[in-house]
Amino acid sequence: MDVSRRFFLAASAGLAAGASVAKIPDVQAASKTVLRVKTRQIEVEGKAVTRYGIEQNDGTFGLFLNDGEPFNVQLVNELNVDTLVHWHGMEEPWRQDGVPYLSAPPIKSGGSMEYQFAALPTGTRWMHSHFGLQEQNLLAAPLIIRDKAEQAEDAQEVVLFLEDFAWRSPEEIFAELRKPKPAMSMSKSSSDTGKSDGPDLNDVDFDAYLANDRTLDDPEIIAVEKGGRIRLRVINASASSEFTVDLGAVQGSLVAVDGNPVQPVSAQRFPLAIAQRADIMLTMPADGSAVPVLALGEGRKLQSGIILRPKGAAVAMISAKTETEGPRVELEQEALLRAVTPLKKRQVQQIIPVDLTGFMSSYIWNMPIHGQAGMPAVVEESQRVELVLTNKTSMSHPMHLHGHSFQVVEINGTRFNGAMRDTIMVPPRMTVTVALETKNPGLWAFHCHNLYHLAAGMFSTMAYREIPDSN
Repeated sequence: MDVSRRFFLAASAGLAAGASVAKIPDVQAASKTVLRVKTRQIEVEGKAVTRYGIEQNDGTFGLFLNDGEPFNVQLVNELNVDTLVHWHGMEEPWRQDGVPYLSAPPIKSGGSMEYQFAALPTGTRWMHSHFGLQEQNLLAAPLIIRDKAEQAEDAQEVVLFLEDFAWRSPEEIFAELRKPKPAMSMSKSSSDTGKSDGPDLNDVDFDAYLANDRTLDDPEIIAVEKGGRIRLRVINASASSEFTVDLGAVQGSLVAVDGNPVQPVSAQRFPLAIAQRADIMLTMPADGSAVPVLALGEGRKLQSGIILRPKGAAVAMISAKTETEGPRVELEQEALLRAVTPLKKRQVQQIIPVDLTGFMSSYIWNMPIHGQAGMPAVVEESQRVELVLTNKTSMSHPMHLHGHSFQVVEINGTRFNGAMRDTIMVPPRMTVTVALETKNPGLWAFHCHNLYHLAAGMFSTMAYREIPDSN
């Protein structure tokens, strides 16, 4: 998506035929941005399909702001079911966080809700439903807040929004995952006591991967300048898939993760766990050739992507199927990252152990805190807290804390001043420690961002001892 045109897709294809929605109130407040949660039609492998989406009145997919502009939004539910949207990576007041029944009740069909807070932190964020399994039905969109340096840089901004797609409904997928497995599969059980033959890379066999709502049989081709500089904002908005972003022969420079600036790291491939984001600077070839930007599915012979094309450049057909499986997403590159603005040095007031546990055989997942299932991580305001995340299973878990940014400070016993993030992947049988400042009182969701792990129990909260009564 070339957001210099302020469009993501020609989403004005709009509501699916026959959709039944309640009457929607007109919103006249000029100072507000209206975001409408609605059904829409996209095309996957040549077939039309109805899914959800979040659009502005003019069809713009998601929300794009500049530093200093307020987050002033009216969210209107045009679906025929309840919904609520979470502003992922923002440090909003907790009652505006968008987690049903925790921060606010869901929005009824035909209803709306208003949000107003400082649009911070700046950077590549995103938005998605936190209601049931709606995220798998593509109820997600970009949320970009450009800082002043990004507004001034001589670079074209391109958003690559990655999602996984299945013809089956999310409910069918989840029901299949919850079915008891045969005894012979117990050797691949993910448990806090049992051993595994090796990491389980995927829960779900998806039918396609989408890049800006399209597959590689009909990819989005974005017009760019020969030799021009690009800020590529990649968002892994998938429900249950990790990717490696592949620039082919082009060298890129990773300059931000989860919207937060890092000391540049040069590479041609960049791992991206579920819910993570990567800002990659690259320069188009001087010879005017096109550059495919591919997303390789972890452990799958399946990919998606977009094409960056200067005027007149030839574009070769690229298959969505690959001969080899996509690379395992691990933490080697994570260990190289250093925050541009790390946390200030300070004594740690509280260390909170969080075990990531579960059984693949019965598909039950948990995250006991202080060894107690169902226990929140209880903190006090103005503390330096470290969360010690220990994965005792054979699957990776991308762990997300709402309302806060944290710094990665330790991987498997090795301390370092790593990146600032809001989502960190914890690979099988590994321990990752993150540090944060408790400066945003509330009752915050804390969970695995694999949608099906969350739904099967890997969800908790971080609770301040004193929680504000209102916004």
